[in-house]
Amino acid sequence: MNIEAEPASIAARDLVVLEDVTKTYQMGTQEVHALAGVTLTFKEGGFSAIMGPSGSGKSTMLNLLGCLDRPTTGRYTMGGEDVSSLDDDALSELRLRHLGFIFQSFHLIPQLTVKENIELPLFYLGWEEEDSATRAHELAARMGLEDRLSHRPMELSGGQQQRVAIARALANDPTVLLADEPTGNLDSATGAQIMDLLCELNGLGKTVIMVTHETEVAAFARRRIHMRDGLVEVIDGNEEGEEGAES
Repeated sequence: MNIEAEPASIAARDLVVLEDVTKTYQMGTQEVHALAGVTLTFKEGGFSAIMGPSGSGKSTMLNLLGCLDRPTTGRYTMGGEDVSSLDDDALSELRLRHLGFIFQSFHLIPQLTVKENIELPLFYLGWEEEDSATRAHELAARMGLEDRLSHRPMELSGGQQQRVAIARALANDPTVLLADEPTGNLDSATGAQIMDLLCELNGLGKTVIMVTHETEVAAFARRRIHMRDGLVEVIDGNEEGEEGAES
């Protein structure tokens, strides 16, 4: 198994669909409407950046897409399956098998080596040790970390740590890569390298959905979704790579 995927087809299918999704939180006696009725489609093989000011709903959106939270109302489907109706065990299984997460703060386990961090999802999937080790070596080599497999996170630079996090996110060959401010803790040059890597993975067919507040980072995506007050305000570009606003 390797990280290469078939290039996205010209007529890419609708992979992730949100239909009139709302999310309301109860803060004491006050209701906070984090999402106020979002209808949005993400195509297979697309690369979208979700942008917006603090409180716009972009982080809530990513949490819902990552099955870390549930919509209050509305429907969320992935690959035609109604995700919003799944119980907790089924959501955990979906996350483990179909989603890869990349975080601003890396979220590596400091006590584990690079190899062990990459292997972690495969442990939960029940992979044999030999197969898991082979997969970890393949991904580490792909990320330029083949000489760092026995190192621990604190022995690595920030860029190297994020590459380990990306390798871990790819270990289960996910359907969707979800990135939350993936360059937020990196200098500009290293951040650009990480974005080049995400673009390369997207070019190989991986679906990437990213939250960022940085215009320069969002420019790497084919489509930019601007949110405000829990609603989609503007969409620039599209997932087939052609520029121009969409409705």
